[in-house]
Amino acid sequence: MKSADLYPWADRAGRFSPLRAAVFAALVAPGLWIAAGLAMDMLGPEPVKSAEHLTGVWTLRILLIALAVTPLRRRLGWSRLIGVRRMIGVAAFAYVLTHFGFYILYLNGDLMKAASEIVSRLYLAIGFVALLGLAALAATSFDAAIRRMGPNWRRLHMLAYPLTLLGVLHYFLQSKIDVGAPALLFGVFAGLMLHRAFARAAIPPALVVIGVALLSGAAAALGEYLWHAVLTGIPADRVFMANFDFRYDVRPPWLAMAIMAAPLIFLPPWRRAVQRARALRGGSAPAFRSQ
Repeated sequence: MKSADLYPWADRAGRFSPLRAAVFAALVAPGLWIAAGLAMDMLGPEPVKSAEHLTGVWTLRILLIALAVTPLRRRLGWSRLIGVRRMIGVAAFAYVLTHFGFYILYLNGDLMKAASEIVSRLYLAIGFVALLGLAALAATSFDAAIRRMGPNWRRLHMLAYPLTLLGVLHYFLQSKIDVGAPALLFGVFAGLMLHRAFARAAIPPALVVIGVALLSGAAAALGEYLWHAVLTGIPADRVFMANFDFRYDVRPPWLAMAIMAAPLIFLPPWRRAVQRARALRGGSAPAFRSQ
């Protein structure tokens, strides 16, 4: 077994990697914060339920970060990011497994009751399917599985995209009325899928980022609007218009746009972006390997 498998802060050569160490610390931090909240009784009147919710939300956030690795690598030229994608994906599985563990604990360890609820409640069934899918991805995330599976490995791991969408749907169904948080995650997910769609487009990276950010905000607004229009009976038009009222908070579409526009800070100047687009039109491609 390689050092990178034993020590997450080591690179493939066994050397200490500041990037891997920083990513590992960032991934562990939410779990430590939740554990501290439980230990110090800071998670409200139902601490186990709160911990279940928080680990579920962090699962989705980490999944989206994992899906963001390839777009960031392509747009910004950060080739070393590919080395931490596996760690991020495995961390997402660790969080979803902990999420499921807290759910069982909330039911006092009654596995039969848990099975009955999973079968009878749609949002739980969707979440359980996502859990099983992520377990399959985590179990095959190591070098030996990649060599053994060959081209089938890539096909299997493309399931990360629909599994993330299932997780967001699970969050929508669990939230019922207040779906601002899942709408935000849906907007970010839509933006990441759009980055894949524009991966080979001969368009300056800055324009792609701006366009995707705008469409990401639109997706968050549309997701929230359709949710209320179809399922809740709450006036969807009022919910939509609330996105333009900044007296109380910043609504999900604007947050989604801000998140997806963040790479603009790191992009090269416009002149270099245009030169890159011209190079693409001429047939030369950036020295990045696709996922």
